[in-house]
Amino acid sequence: MPTITIAGKQIDCAAGANLRHVLLKNGSILHNGAATVINCRGIGSCGTCAVEVVGDVSPLNWKEKARLSLPPHQLEKNRRLACQTKVLGDVCVTKYDGFWGQGDRVVSSRSS
Repeated sequence: MPTITIAGKQIDCAAGANLRHVLLKNGSILHNGAATVINCRGIGSCGTCAVEVVGDVSPLNWKEKARLSLPPHQLEKNRRLACQTKVLGDVCVTKYDGFWGQGDRVVSSRSS
């Protein structure tokens, strides 16, 4: 059973679980500011659930590549859309600032 670590909290989930669903179900803050209300609810179009993920997850799909290629995101930052990411093994998640999670200041991380 994979473990997700975020903000000093560890969450167990089933292999193949959707990262967004697991984080929200377990009370983790996934969106910044108004993005908590104004987001696509997991269809991969808005980009507000962008996080840094280190560990065993599904590869980028076409929705993620398309959204993360558009400003304010940058593919070089290695962010993932939590709504499009499947957890395959243990992972560490870091959330950054900015409406879309595109910033450089850590909001929550594995060591928070």
